[in-house]
Amino acid sequence: MRYEGNIFRPFSEANSYLLQCTVGCSHNACTFCGMYKDKQYRVRPLVDILADIRMAKDHYGDLEKVFLCDGDAIAIETDMLLEVIHELYAAFPSLRHVASYVGPQSTLSKSPDQLRALRSAGLTKAYIGVETGDDELLRKVKKGVGYDEMLKAGLALVDADINLSVMVLLGLAGPGEASARHALATAKICNEMKPQYLAALTVTPVPGTVLYRQVQQGEFQLLDPFETLAEMKQIFENITIDHLKFIGTHVSNYLPITGELQKDKPKMIALVDEVLKSRDTRLLRPGHLRGL
Repeated sequence: MRYEGNIFRPFSEANSYLLQCTVGCSHNACTFCGMYKDKQYRVRPLVDILADIRMAKDHYGDLEKVFLCDGDAIAIETDMLLEVIHELYAAFPSLRHVASYVGPQSTLSKSPDQLRALRSAGLTKAYIGVETGDDELLRKVKKGVGYDEMLKAGLALVDADINLSVMVLLGLAGPGEASARHALATAKICNEMKPQYLAALTVTPVPGTVLYRQVQQGEFQLLDPFETLAEMKQIFENITIDHLKFIGTHVSNYLPITGELQKDKPKMIALVDEVLKSRDTRLLRPGHLRGL
């Protein structure tokens, strides 16, 4: 298969065929993100995308899952994206899952009818980096939207019946009162957005990013492992919606934990409390296994 630059995907897409539809990310300004910095955003020519699908068909024969790369495939003009999705389902009879990262701005550029058309064509899942529900923090990390726009983008995807996975960043606000505001606001936006999945990652400074420079210059203080877990616990405590699958197994996290909120909330909180009470670092994921 043909790819330009480093390819990124959600960890839950490990078994998906990765089809590069765009090069880079249409926003690519978040202070914490080191992805796609070596790429100038552009949409690949349709003829090349369709040729890649044919090559995948020749190589794999059939597929069940496809992930559309790079950072924001939903930014593609709708008619073109529909053609790509139609071609995928025509090529692979067993296909049941087509997913993409989606940016809030790109999502908001689509009308409700366009999002429903994409879902009808077979776009089954969207991964959106909400990061935080703190309006001030969203702007500080240059996410490109505030709380209201982020919520509107998420609700548009849910209303279109696209399976929504929200990604949030533990530690994004730093310690103290800022951490509490971040946790409470993140729980709030999740409660209002009502995604099917909530995935938590822990802030990890990446060389070359604004956040990395802020950490090096003492302008941003990272949470320690136990502060990070306390923030995650606060999010758990304030999630009120049912049937939300929490996924905390990303390699960046100090304590791999998953479960369904509300059903598994007591045991998830109890697990975190056990670690916070003991403050035993042996219960945490070792540092060498958290390398990204």
